[in-house]
Amino acid sequence: MGRIIHFEIHVDDMERAKNFYEAVFEWSFEDYSEYAGMPYLGAITGDDQYPGINGALMQRQGPSPAEGQSINSAVCTLGVSNYDETEAKILANGGKVAMPKYALPGMAWQGYFLDTENNIFGLHQPDPEAK
Repeated sequence: MGRIIHFEIHVDDMERAKNFYEAVFEWSFEDYSEYAGMPYLGAITGDDQYPGINGALMQRQGPSPAEGQSINSAVCTLGVSNYDETEAKILANGGKVAMPKYALPGMAWQGYFLDTENNIFGLHQPDPEAK
């Protein structure tokens, strides 16, 4: 089986993207640019004792996704304990709603956002009462 072990988020403005993910999700970063040969920040997304993976922000090598463009890559969904609080942080830090919050009945709240680099990502808050 091939298990996902790392992700990369392509960005136009490294500092802006770093600030967004630090402020919203409390990620920390390590500079691996000398190894990658381009601007590349390793993203530590949480404590290794919990399920999840780490990834990176890397310098985008082509044009940014156009507004309204259909998805042309994998979408990462982040688990959160409070959807509404996280949404407020996203919007306060320059993110935008791509698809509003909706119920996965009996399972969770789900929705999608654009980060400051116009990349889409999902939010998922488990909630057996969602309807």
